[in-house]
Amino acid sequence: MIATAKDIVQNCGVPRLLFVDFPLGNPCGVPFDINMQSDILESALGLLETAEQSGDTTVAPYVWPEGEAWKETIFTSEQPFLEGEAYDNWMAAKQRYRNQKKEER
Repeated sequence: MIATAKDIVQNCGVPRLLFVDFPLGNPCGVPFDINMQSDILESALGLLETAEQSGDTTVAPYVWPEGEAWKETIFTSEQPFLEGEAYDNWMAAKQRYRNQKKEER
C-alpha cells in the first residue's frame, strides 16, 4: 500500500507499506509530477520483492516541495474544527470506544 497516514495504515495491519510524508490525498506524489509519481510507484512495487516480513514499512525519500506547513493544520493536540459541546461529545465518544475495546479483550 502507498499511504500518507502511516499510523492509521500500520494499525490496520497491511502487509507492506510505502509511507509518503505528504498531505492527505497525495500518496503518489505532487500532482502532475510524472517522474516523482513513477518513482513512488516503482518503490511500492519494489516492496513486493524486498519486504522481508509482513508489516514492513518503507519511507519514501521525498519532501513536499511547498514545505511542511500543512502539518500544522493536522497534527494538533485537540480537534481544531470542534468547539464547546461538539468537542466534549467527540471526547466522550472516544472514551466509550476505548472502554468497549477494553471489555472485548
